[in-house]
Amino acid sequence: MNFDEFTGTIQHRLEFPDTGRTLRAIRATLMTLGERIPEGNADDFAASLPMEIKWYMTGAVHDHGQRFDWNEFLDRVTEIEGEGVDKPEAAYHARVIIDQVETLVPPSDFRQLRDQLPESEDDENWRKLFEVVDAGGWGDAEEAQTGGGPQPDAATEE
Repeated sequence: MNFDEFTGTIQHRLEFPDTGRTLRAIRATLMTLGERIPEGNADDFAASLPMEIKWYMTGAVHDHGQRFDWNEFLDRVTEIEGEGVDKPEAAYHARVIIDQVETLVPPSDFRQLRDQLPESEDDENWRKLFEVVDAGGWGDAEEAQTGGGPQPDAATEE
């Protein structure tokens, strides 16, 4: 998959009107993920991505292997994406982007990424990043069936 196909797929799934917004979401997610994991692991994980996308996890990151939790990840992604994006939207964007990335990287590299991110029940719950992947990918996920966008939490629907 080349750069245009990758960004076009993400733009379609996130229903963004332009490539600029799409690239900000991709950059925010992958750059922040690159900050969280060790440099060598970021290089391995990003190796199968289009060169321009790979750079967000590798060349754009100056301090790999930082320790921060899921909430801090979302804070950083939200900030990088910019004005008009809140944390639930940033979380949704990250999930869709990670699902697309999962289709391109070898399963062993994807498993290694997951192994580096704690999945406990507290704020470190990185499992949330993989919800679309765990739901069977974009085609089977609720987001694809309901038209995308952040979905209301079942506990707050009342």
